[in-house]
Amino acid sequence: MKIPTTLKHKPVVVSENYDRVDGRFARNTDVKGLSLGLTQGNDRGKVNISAKVWRYTGEDWSSQSEELPLHRVLDMSILICRSLTHFREAYRYEHYYDPQKPVIDRVALQGDAMTVAICTDNEKLHEDMKLFSQTLSNDDEMIGERLRTLSKILKDMGY
Repeated sequence: MKIPTTLKHKPVVVSENYDRVDGRFARNTDVKGLSLGLTQGNDRGKVNISAKVWRYTGEDWSSQSEELPLHRVLDMSILICRSLTHFREAYRYEHYYDPQKPVIDRVALQGDAMTVAICTDNEKLHEDMKLFSQTLSNDDEMIGERLRTLSKILKDMGY
């Protein structure tokens, strides 16, 4: 299925077979593609690069398709990696985190730091932490494959 090219997001690089590799949702997902493309910013004439997840309902391209600026995609990757690091050792705590130290890390970015922390406002945090940890464990092979691939690509790029 071809990603539309007539919308505000103008695809430049695409993965139009993403429904076949969408993790545990592969071959049973409404996510049909991913793209990197150009999008018109709010400032007149300003163009941004964004990543987009394309959802298709079977009849129309869904309004639930998501578009993210590239820096947010990378920030999300940082959040994922720091979370994975935390959960590798989380079994040591009764509720998978130290209530006295809910901040996992502060990652320096452009003069400040992105805080990575456990959401202590979650009323069902203890239950959700256990489920989150179990799901990470269940998906370890799939996540690990993608992290190894990303690591190789980053090394090849000189990072």
